[in-house]
Amino acid sequence: MPVINKWLGRKVFATSLTFSAVFLSAASAMADVSWAVLDTRTGNILGHENAGKRHAPASLAKMMTLYLTFEAIQKGKLTWDDKIVFSKNASAKIPMKLWIKPGRSISVRDAVNGMIVISANDAATAVGEHLSGSEAAFARLMTKRGRQLGLRNTIFANPSGLTDRTSQLTTARDMAVLGMALERDFPKLFGLFSQPSFVFRGKRLKGHNNLMYRYAGVDGLKTGYTAVSGYNLVSSLGQGKGHLIGVVLGGKTARSRDAKMEALLKRFSTKGAVTAPPLVASNAPVPTRRPKRPVAPSETMDEVAIEQGDGDTEVALIPSAWQIQIGALPSQTTAEALLGKAQKFVRSIHGEAAGQIMQAEAHGTTFYRVRFDGFEDAKTAGKTCAALKRQKFDCITVKAN
Repeated sequence: MPVINKWLGRKVFATSLTFSAVFLSAASAMADVSWAVLDTRTGNILGHENAGKRHAPASLAKMMTLYLTFEAIQKGKLTWDDKIVFSKNASAKIPMKLWIKPGRSISVRDAVNGMIVISANDAATAVGEHLSGSEAAFARLMTKRGRQLGLRNTIFANPSGLTDRTSQLTTARDMAVLGMALERDFPKLFGLFSQPSFVFRGKRLKGHNNLMYRYAGVDGLKTGYTAVSGYNLVSSLGQGKGHLIGVVLGGKTARSRDAKMEALLKRFSTKGAVTAPPLVASNAPVPTRRPKRPVAPSETMDEVAIEQGDGDTEVALIPSAWQIQIGALPSQTTAEALLGKAQKFVRSIHGEAAGQIMQAEAHGTTFYRVRFDGFEDAKTAGKTCAALKRQKFDCITVKAN
């Protein structure tokens, strides 16, 4: 870096033009598309193109941050209600983020939801610092644990995936393996990746994993964009008791990346199922376009602005007037089990619904409310409650504060 800075300091116009051309050429080369599709039930790569080529991961790195967060929870090193304090470094990260001031804190649950739904860079950084003391130390842990999981050609430099002056690289194959590891090792938490939005401090934050919203059967995982990486995507398609994990790296636009992923999942949920036993083609849902719906203003924004990474646009806050509650349980474990049981059904009725568990106290007793947010009026909330009751769930409607 000192040599480059000295060279740039010469201020020679022609040389600067040459440098710019070389840089853009390198960035363009890194953004050449590569892809892979993996079946989680067999661990087999069903198809790929340049799956071993290294790319900058962008926010796909947060998948590893989330893996380590889930692992810390599983081992008792973290709880969902633990507080994550934000340093000046974490608070200073560029959007997308939760806009937490230095010294303030949020729960582990909010940090996880922030990373998954809006790809919050400040939350990822704060979690990494909380677990390892610094971004650099956490990145070393990410890389080491990744190697143990089978990520042979991935080097992490920070918890968020933001462009770093040190090398931060991955491959389509490695990201598919990481997606499989998340499903395999945390089956009860894997559903968190399908959240379209979540409620944070009374406001609804909507994600931008557009393929998940538009095509039936696609239920997560993660988008990513920086100027260096291009448009990246890891998607999961439910298939029997497992998933197809698709990875596209280096797309030129979000739309072309999503179209590529859709084509791959359609292709390998049929042909791949036939050629790679024990998959059964009839059990493989093919992504189908959802019915047309009105387009929200936030969906007409410039693609770069709505992707996490090098953008600088604040997250749109979507108000929620009504909630539904399906239980108030004595333990968080039973509350999470109920939430997991009801989540898919509720979302099939009202696609904007977002599940959450709210801790409360009454008469010295702690209990956990299982609620779904995202209902714009009492009628919509009531309709969902009625459908839940027909499925033997308890349900009441609640006016949001």
